[in-house]
Amino acid sequence: MLKYVFGLVIFLYLFSSLFHLDLQFFISSFCAFIVLHTMFTVKSLVRTIGSIFLLIGFILLWRSNASIKEYILSFGPMLDLLTMFAVIPILGFPVKLGGYAKGIQTIIQKKVKTSGQLYIMTSGISYFLSMFMNLATLPMTYYSIQPSLSLFSIKKEDRFMSRAITHGFAMPLLWAPITPIVGIVIGVTGVRWGAILPYVLPLSILGIVLDWVLATRNSRQNVLRGHRNDLVKDETAASLEGVVTQGKVFHIFIAIILFNLIISFAEHLFSYSFVIIVSILVIPFALGWSLFIKQQKAFLHSLKEYFHSYSFKMKDQFFIFLSAGFFISVVKGTNINVTVNIAVTHFKDIVGPEVFLILLPLIPLAFAFTGLHPAVTLTLMAEALDPQSLGISPYILTVSLLAGAISAFLVGPYNATIGLMSSIVKESSFKVSNWNIPYTISYLLIVMFYLIGLEWLI
Repeated sequence: MLKYVFGLVIFLYLFSSLFHLDLQFFISSFCAFIVLHTMFTVKSLVRTIGSIFLLIGFILLWRSNASIKEYILSFGPMLDLLTMFAVIPILGFPVKLGGYAKGIQTIIQKKVKTSGQLYIMTSGISYFLSMFMNLATLPMTYYSIQPSLSLFSIKKEDRFMSRAITHGFAMPLLWAPITPIVGIVIGVTGVRWGAILPYVLPLSILGIVLDWVLATRNSRQNVLRGHRNDLVKDETAASLEGVVTQGKVFHIFIAIILFNLIISFAEHLFSYSFVIIVSILVIPFALGWSLFIKQQKAFLHSLKEYFHSYSFKMKDQFFIFLSAGFFISVVKGTNINVTVNIAVTHFKDIVGPEVFLILLPLIPLAFAFTGLHPAVTLTLMAEALDPQSLGISPYILTVSLLAGAISAFLVGPYNATIGLMSSIVKESSFKVSNWNIPYTISYLLIVMFYLIGLEWLI
């Protein structure tokens, strides 16, 4: 039953947003039902955090003598984010159906000669796929690269793979349109996606280059063990295979550019929010790509299977995000966010704008160790941070919040990125988190200098 309720509330939300219909009471009622229905089926940590949000929200509403209708209508914020979470995995279907993983594997076996090159290739592929596949990037990259590991003198293969994949995966999350945190920050700071690209793209590139520099320095002694049997073949056949493989992988590159151009064009053409635009375009674009590679039947079958299974996978997200949305709605309704903003402004005046900007990215990182999803932390922070009253450029605030979220994704032991990677390499999430700490510290130092530089320039 839950999958139908999830699907219905997402449909009603998109329908009301597209045609500007007032369906808020129906949507809020379904959201309240979802929270109550999932409360005792989610993980204990998720239930604890969500219950805290609900309890504080109920107390604030009770103290303000709110009506029953106001209690119900407080549910619903962050449904836009959940909609995006629900549809984004569909964009990865054509990548899986097109057999691109085999193409990537072939390129690695033909081109890579040292472990340093293998790390750069792995990190780069993870960066590349992250623009489209979100969390599905982690297993796809791992299982594409893993068969080639035995050809290299790598002492700790799991750490090698975990670092390369998670570092590469995290960097596009600063700017990729399919990233929910990008949608959150854009929605609150009021900037356009296309307008923030000149600010976040350089930081994303700096991050991946930093990863490659550190990896190259640490891998100079690792060289190829010897020639591979799979390369001893007819040169003409090998050349033809290489052309076909590279051409196939090139499809992903073209698709990424095309999708980003469509998003940018739609953002200028329509007045809908960024998250709504991305959510609506995902399925038509994925279907069009599947038609291009002649996998439309397989795509529709995958879509049907996904519909039957997504409710179980997303129940934790629905509970925590709808609970946090309830809390945020109550805070805004009781004007507590204004009080918090005044306090934050006063703090900024005391420490100065440079120190304030340096401290901001550390907040999502700190909350990540409590189990709070970076997207929830960003939403709570963004509601209390008004760029105009703070006297800070909304572009700098956007960069600061996004950079903080990236660091949380890299080391937060309870988030989905570290959790999925730990299950793949069969190590504890805390161990995978510890592997990423040196890089994350280095990256945060770059972020701090970058933010100070932007503050001086803008």
